[in-house]
Amino acid sequence: MVSPSGEFGIHADRWVPLHATVEGWVESLALAHHAFLCAKQVTRIVGDEVDGIDANGYEPVREVEGLADTWWRGPDSLVALYTGEATALDFPRGRVALIHSGLDEWGLRGGVEAGDG
Repeated sequence: MVSPSGEFGIHADRWVPLHATVEGWVESLALAHHAFLCAKQVTRIVGDEVDGIDANGYEPVREVEGLADTWWRGPDSLVALYTGEATALDFPRGRVALIHSGLDEWGLRGGVEAGDG
């Protein structure tokens, strides 16, 4: 759903905005596709184990305008944190993180020049 203020989100037991804009959601879909194709390994973490992810040295991927669902860029990996659906359903064990590792500069940024995004 799209809120009156333009946030893209999910409404189940309650409303949870996933991205600040529909464009941010589209960027997250494109990034997910790109990361999956370029990563040498994808690790899936679920539930409470998501809290143990060390984000030290990672920066948010601004283009996805993440709220409940976010992306983080590290030195050789991209991390997608999907918490919105779990929040909307009040099901914390449904949180998922996907760590796309083994990425080179193209895998980390695609056509975006360093400093542009």
